[in-house]
Amino acid sequence: MPSDDPREVRWHVARNPADWLARALDHVHRAERQALAERGVFHLVLAGGNTPGPLYQALAAGDHAWPRWHLWFGDERCLPAEHPERNSVMAGQRGVDRLAAAGARVHAIGAEAGPEAAARAYAGELSGLGPFDLVLLGLGQDGHTASLFPGLEWGTGEDAPDVLPVRGAPKPPPQRVSLSARRLARSRTVLFLVAGADKQDALARWRRGEALPAAAIRPAGGVDVLMDADAGPPGEAT
Repeated sequence: MPSDDPREVRWHVARNPADWLARALDHVHRAERQALAERGVFHLVLAGGNTPGPLYQALAAGDHAWPRWHLWFGDERCLPAEHPERNSVMAGQRGVDRLAAAGARVHAIGAEAGPEAAARAYAGELSGLGPFDLVLLGLGQDGHTASLFPGLEWGTGEDAPDVLPVRGAPKPPPQRVSLSARRLARSRTVLFLVAGADKQDALARWRRGEALPAAAIRPAGGVDVLMDADAGPPGEAT
């Protein structure tokens, strides 16, 4: 039964990797169709890391109105522009470069300029843009998402900037750039992509109501969390 809370969290456990990918693709396709029908353009925020790789590859193999897609990044690591651990580089290798070649607009974060300068520049690029159509996010073992880590600033306040410079991140590299929790929540749809048994503890803490960065992303339409069978509680495939 649907919750009365518009900021509810909806938990989904896939049966197997194929089911996980199919559900993730369906979520993107539904958000794309609605955005193009209502506004003529699709603004998608990409998650970093390895988990969304199969989704990006599957999208790149499909047929979409790529010139009407705008691809943003939830965060970036302050490394040289071509460094293999940059989120933009990893996403590009997994298919986003093909989307760009087909006409999609890719808005990379220039994190090589350093946290403060890159945050200012990306905030300027986002200036005037309304809610995203879909935000994809991952989940770390400590409950972090994007580059919003426990013990650091998450940007949840009403006056929080759209983009945060991050220093002292507990995972290397320590210098990063991240969209704030407030800006990530300004989206019509938010989907967390979670895979691996090492995420079970963070998910359990989130479900208990602990104050984790991931739990601070509270869009008006609620959040969907798509777990693979290893991450989800045993026997809870839905």
